Parts: sequence; structure tokens; C-alpha cells
Amino acid sequence: MNVLLVGSGGREHALAWKIVQSSRLTRLYCAPGNVGTAPLEKTENVPLKVDDVDGIVDFARQQKVDLAIVGPEDPLCLGLVDELEAAGIRAFGPCREAARLEGDKAFAKEMMFNRAVPTAETRIFTKYKDAKAYVGTRDSGLVIKAAGLAKGKGAIVCDDPAAGLLALERIMVQREFGSAGDKVLVEERLVGPEISVLAFVDGSNIYIMENAQDHKPIGEGDKGPNTGGMGAYSPTELLNDRLLGQVESEILVPIVDAMRAEGITYKGVLYAGLMLTAGGPKTLEFNCRFGDPEAQPLLMRLKNDILDVFDAAIDGKLDTITLDWDPRVAVCVVMSSKGYPDTYEIGKVITGLDDVKSMSDVVVFHAGTKALGDKVVTAGGRVLGVTALGNTFEDARKRCYDAVDKIHFDGAYFRRDIGAKAMADQPGTSV
Repeated sequence: MNVLLVGSGGREHALAWKIVQSSRLTRLYCAPGNVGTAPLEKTENVPLKVDDVDGIVDFARQQKVDLAIVGPEDPLCLGLVDELEAAGIRAFGPCREAARLEGDKAFAKEMMFNRAVPTAETRIFTKYKDAKAYVGTRDSGLVIKAAGLAKGKGAIVCDDPAAGLLALERIMVQREFGSAGDKVLVEERLVGPEISVLAFVDGSNIYIMENAQDHKPIGEGDKGPNTGGMGAYSPTELLNDRLLGQVESEILVPIVDAMRAEGITYKGVLYAGLMLTAGGPKTLEFNCRFGDPEAQPLLMRLKNDILDVFDAAIDGKLDTITLDWDPRVAVCVVMSSKGYPDTYEIGKVITGLDDVKSMSDVVVFHAGTKALGDKVVTAGGRVLGVTALGNTFEDARKRCYDAVDKIHFDGAYFRRDIGAKAMADQPGTSV
């Protein structure tokens, strides 16, 4: 079958890497793809922007695409799946209205409130003076969020109300996130470890994947501003069967039911970012696609033909498949440009990539790179997602960081503590 994959990040490289393993694949088109997807077997990068809905649909028609997979949130929120389906092309991903769960955090909160989904206490504001007045009445830590899409950087964690006022000014006055800050959420600051729960959804059935833990803050020890993600690992023992059942019954099922009650059929990947508080799991956010970098370790562990899984989700037949997972641990460490998530330079030559190719069970997923002649250079904030499998956390982390240490570019930055907490909990290991 001919497959079209929309996107250009580390998530899409991981998806392409997984798709080309399918015996059903004839040709994979990546729009636009990246340096990592270009050399994959049966794969061709095509110069289409992810927000060029008409261009993508026309290309899919011309190439007789049998299945389109939409990776990033922007084209999902623009309704690319709707337009592909209207053109008679099977597409994996939520429709425009379903993607509002990520594209409009205020809408997502309303859905949660309607079905009593556990989440942080929240107030929503469209006027700066009203938000400022409310924050001024608070006496503890807050989280200020831009309601729209902000590339994973629109949530500002504030230790006290004074920091909250500065965050409001950044979002609503200085317009740091543009129109994404037209509406803001002011939330209580929850305390506890974060966990990512991802599920395939086919409109009625929910099939939870193996869990993963992301590391959002830029600094080691989870310090500093939030990023799109500095690393992830899977599985995590933070979520036992009891808690997982609670997440399914109190969070995932109610939100899918709430969407259905609004006449919205949710199909695709549903991502719940959760905080495991003393009072139980609470929802931080919903995403309408694979997380990045959670996708990298999850897809390295998934043993199924992923095209079969996509078909089952589209056809409402998730109850007919069984997901098969590699029992080993997968760890992903993101290498970023100096200065990320703020201002950073690009065009730095990357060396050592060939040295990693000979390492077993290690894959370097490209996120912010481009080819410049015979060289690969940096072209974004998050540059590479180095991902490794190992029999234990210790083995996976060592293999991953051994690979990271072979790769160099000017200003390369990465956290050295990805998965360290999980490994510290393992008997007989040291960090």
C-alpha cells in the first residue's frame, strides 16, 4: 500500500522508521520528512508544508495514497484528516473538532468539567486585567497556560503569584505565544510525578499503550522552563494496574464519552498528560497525537505491524487486535541547541552520527536537522532524539548515553538524568 506521513519532527521519523518495517508497505511519502526519513527503504521525502492542506490532499490523490497518517497537532487542528476523508483517502488521526482537545485548552477544560474528569482547579480568562486581578488574590504556586497551540512551551509553572503575574504579562501583553495567548488558563499548581498515558481510540474502543514518562523542563532535576520534551522512557513503574484502571475509567472513557455527547467521534491517538498527586491521577492536558519524545521509546518497543493498528483504529476494530510490546526498557535522550527553548542558533555541523549506526538497539531520530551538502547541520531547538533499548534501565540508559557521547555539534545540550529516578527505584542499581 502507498502511505503518506505528514510531519517533519522526531515523532515522524520514529513513525516512518516503524512504518517501513511493515510487509504491507509499497511506498512511503513523507511530507516533508527530514534528514532521518530520507534514506529509509521505500521512502521519499516530498517538499510539502504540514499546513498546506490543499497541497497535501492533491498530492495524496495524485499518488493514489491508500493511507495517510497525520503526525503533528497543527494540521490536525486545521482539519487535514477531514479534508483527506472528504477526498476519499483513509486517514489516521482525529478530525478538526476532536483535535480541539489539544488546540483549545479552554475547550478541553470544559469537557473535563462536564464529566468530572479529575484535573487542576482552573479559571479561564480572555482579558488581562481580569486574569491579573484573580492571580493577585492567590497565595500559592500557579500554572499559567496559553489556551492555544504553543509548541509545547505555553505552560509556565510559577512558584508564587508574583511569578504568575509576570507569566500573564508574557502571554497576554507581550504576546510571546501570539494568538495562542488570546485566552489563558490559571491553574492551581499540582504536586507529584508526571506520567504520559497514550491510547489508540477508534470512536468507541480505547486501547491503552504501554506507559511512558516525559521530561519537560530544560534543566536536570526538572528545573527551568518547560520545553517540548527533553527525553522519555518506557515503561515506568509509577503506574500500577490499579492506577491504570483509574485513569481509564475516570479520565479516558469520560472524555471520549463527552466528545461523543457533543457529536464528535474521536479516532486516532489520545494522549493524557497526568500528575500523580496524593489525591490520585489528575489531568494536566490532552494531546491529539503521539507525544514527542514519548513516541520514540514507545514505537521502538511496539512489535506489531503499525499499519494494522492504524487500520483497526480507522475501522472501529481495535477490539480485534492485541498490542505486543518488547519487554525491554527504552530510553530517549533529546539533544538540543544551546539556548533552547529560548533563542538558539542553527547551522551547526553534527558529527558522530555514523559512529552510532554500528551500535545495536540504538536509533538516532532526527528532529531539527537539515542536509547541507554532504554534512548534516542543526536546524531547530530539539535536534536529535537518541533512543536505545536495554534489558534493564541501567543497560538502556548506558547504551543511550554512550551513543549521545559519540555525537557532537557546537552548543549541544542534553540532560544527563533522563530515567535516573526510575533507575534509582530499581534494586541493585546506582545512578
